[in-house]
Amino acid sequence: MSGKHAAYARKLVNAEETKQTMLALTDADASLTVEDAYQIQLETIKIKLAQGKKVIGKKVGLTSTAMQKMLGVNEPDYGHLLNDMVVENGAAVRIDSLISPKIEAEIGFILEEDLEGPNLSYLDVLMATRFVVPTLEIIDSRVADWKIKLVDTVADNGSSAKVVIGEKMSKLNGIDLRTNSMVLFKNNEQMATGAGAAALGHPAHAIAWLGNKLHEFGMALKKDELILPGALSGAISVSSGDTIEAKFGALGSVSVHFV
Repeated sequence: MSGKHAAYARKLVNAEETKQTMLALTDADASLTVEDAYQIQLETIKIKLAQGKKVIGKKVGLTSTAMQKMLGVNEPDYGHLLNDMVVENGAAVRIDSLISPKIEAEIGFILEEDLEGPNLSYLDVLMATRFVVPTLEIIDSRVADWKIKLVDTVADNGSSAKVVIGEKMSKLNGIDLRTNSMVLFKNNEQMATGAGAAALGHPAHAIAWLGNKLHEFGMALKKDELILPGALSGAISVSSGDTIEAKFGALGSVSVHFV
């Protein structure tokens, strides 16, 4: 792990803690690769673990074709979820605890057993899933105005901020996640719709990708972790006073309010 990686990680963590945005790493150092970015992300997690925080899951990002085209990439990325990111269903989040938040609706997976790549398939994921839960991921960027490239969001822990977890836990028996609907509301106004197929064709494909990607770093998906497989529609911006709700049909709903 290079000193450069650690220095960039400290900058990102400081930006998050102070709510002061920073220049994109790719603007400061054009030589950075995606491999560098994952090492920087691991350094940011190391800093947070030293502060007493705990990893409670992972998230996959850039699973939609539209987002991949926007950043000029052909594969997703991932980040870590930590215990201080968790928000209870229906709870309030202070807007000033974030920089420039956006929100996405996702079908969260809780695993019954560890999953380790390589060569994981979506069937392996389905067989290892205890249940799925409706979730909202609040994303945020420590880079000013979201002027980011793939390297920037990977280094910045996949632009993670918070995750709101619904209460309903659904077994997968008889549920086709590809066609399971999602409707996203802001202040009771419909903002977006989607279905499970938006996440790499099936959310379990996204989680299999993640398990195989983690293998490159000597890591695995863990039993009891929350795994977010990617958004089912584009992210929407939020402001103080907004209430966001996502309804996932038979899988239930989840909401959060910003103050």
